[in-house]
Amino acid sequence: MDQTISITALASVSPLGASPQAVWEAYKQGAHCLEERNFGEIKAWVAPISREIQREIDSLGASNPKYGKLDRTVLYALFTARKAVAQAGWNSKDNFGINMGSSRGATALFEKYHEEFIRKKRTSTLSSPTTTLGNISSWVAHDLQTKGPEISHSITCSTALHALLNGVAWIKSGMADKFLVGGSEAPLTPFTIAQIQALKIYAKGNGAYPCRALDLEKRENSMVLGEGAAVACLEKGSPKNALARIHGMGYATEPLESNTSISTDAVCFQQSMKMALGTLSPDEVDIIVMHAPGTVKGDSSEKMAIDKIFCNKLPFLTTNKWKIGHTFGASGLLSIELAIFMLRSQTCIPVPYVNNQNVPENIQKILVNAVGFGGNAVSILLSKSI
Repeated sequence: MDQTISITALASVSPLGASPQAVWEAYKQGAHCLEERNFGEIKAWVAPISREIQREIDSLGASNPKYGKLDRTVLYALFTARKAVAQAGWNSKDNFGINMGSSRGATALFEKYHEEFIRKKRTSTLSSPTTTLGNISSWVAHDLQTKGPEISHSITCSTALHALLNGVAWIKSGMADKFLVGGSEAPLTPFTIAQIQALKIYAKGNGAYPCRALDLEKRENSMVLGEGAAVACLEKGSPKNALARIHGMGYATEPLESNTSISTDAVCFQQSMKMALGTLSPDEVDIIVMHAPGTVKGDSSEKMAIDKIFCNKLPFLTTNKWKIGHTFGASGLLSIELAIFMLRSQTCIPVPYVNNQNVPENIQKILVNAVGFGGNAVSILLSKSI
């Protein structure tokens, strides 16, 4: 990129934990965070945030009468945004921008209010304002007392990386020096689980790894839903506290052939990866953190796109969905978090059941992919901070 933009902080809450130390320790273990739970009459594998951390989220909700009315999607965003801003050393006088997104939004509250409407033929006063998508960024801005621009959006499972793209665009335009970007998702509800099961892509297996993301030999879909949020601080230049530099960005959208379509060789990913690489040789990419949702077509099409771009010299391939499930709109930035850990520790985090990969001796550049329904792909190329 013609202007250096750095990630100076990144905070998350996920099945891995809520602190950088806990998350990194969990990544170094070969165990997954999935468990079977009952959702009414439905039983499904999910990757939930721990009960201990949920109690912290409950405390946040109880800290302000208004917060107690908010969906967990918003509370997860508040929880992580506070940590990211503190880590970066920002304050309200910085007037930083905010772009927070979610694929599903206030899922639990929407289901609650809809059930109330069916039963009573009326609903609560707050049913509308607490379920709008703009609810996320507006409450984060309120909580952090920043007066910069606030944006919320949903671009399905590439939402968080689109937020990052937008934050970079604002900084490059000169309209902002700092931007808070991220995604938040709390989809572990009966209706959402039922929706994904209806697509016939949900995991049914009871093996050691119920989600077989990046297993290109699997014969059935194995997607599992997870929950969580991740928030990153973007700044112009290369501050001393930079965690990584955004070296390149790419995006592409495929014409829809069906509601969930992606081409056999993921043309959208081919285009987004090419754009992110720019003039850089593909040989210089050491690792790709794949979207790899655990579905047969989703995993194989992304791998075919990688084969076409990187030909005979494939980077080390990995994903985190076998471990924490698919967190929809938050997933892209949780993958960015994994990439930053690998860059800074010079350690590859493998998928336990994927073999025969060449581990790079020196990790300098990592490409992160995300895509959602409709083939809206984003690729972000990270490099070590200068």
